[in-house]
Amino acid sequence: MSQYKLEAGTAQHIGDREEQQDRVALFAAPKAPGTMLAVLADGMGGRTGGALAAEQIIKSAQQLFNEFSPGLETVEALLGRIVHEAHSIIKLSSFSSEKEPHSTIVALVISPDQRAIWAHVGDSRLYFFEGANYIRRTIDHSYVERLVSEGKLSRQKAKNHPLSNVLTSVLGSHKREPTITFGRHDKLHPGHAFLLCSDGLWHYFSKLEMAAAIATNSPRSASEILIRIARERANGRGDNCSMAIVKLVGTAKKVTRSTHLAE
Repeated sequence: MSQYKLEAGTAQHIGDREEQQDRVALFAAPKAPGTMLAVLADGMGGRTGGALAAEQIIKSAQQLFNEFSPGLETVEALLGRIVHEAHSIIKLSSFSSEKEPHSTIVALVISPDQRAIWAHVGDSRLYFFEGANYIRRTIDHSYVERLVSEGKLSRQKAKNHPLSNVLTSVLGSHKREPTITFGRHDKLHPGHAFLLCSDGLWHYFSKLEMAAAIATNSPRSASEILIRIARERANGRGDNCSMAIVKLVGTAKKVTRSTHLAE
């Protein structure tokens, strides 16, 4: 077992939208002491529809994580079940309304055996840092990322491409099942940090800017800084902005959680 503690927090801002359709949460596992789940969903589908889709993801995540037992199920299987259960319920909800709700998801599980395992669908992202150094991030399920992977578009041009919001995989679609991409890192240690965020945040920052803010601040302070700068750079046209920050610090095996709502 590694000698570190987890410092984690969440933050949200409605941006310049009429409704907050992002949802983000942190959970501890009752049957797996020392294991935590961070999950973020970015809902889509018009007024209330997107918010309801994102809320369903959080509910499914909490319910299934409460049942999680490492001896009976792998983390990858758990994350897959969260995605597919939420996807099915979101699809069913569309039959009882005039809306067609969709949502993205990114989820991270950190266990006491020094492992981090994550999964995502859509363009909500996970960033992995070591101190102020960027290690990796998830790759969006989007049309633009497909063009980049095929060598038809540069990374620089992709950021502000007019079709950057066209996704190739989401939860709630009646046309296809969501594509889930998994990632993991073993041998976690103090200095590692994770950022889960919606596109209302990552669109306004370089990876090194985010790494520096998280490395030199507590999760709460870092979230306040990132939201303030995102709001300035959005210049009155910002989307919903949400994040979860998880930092590995110190030498004690302890999970500490906080939730912070930035107005």
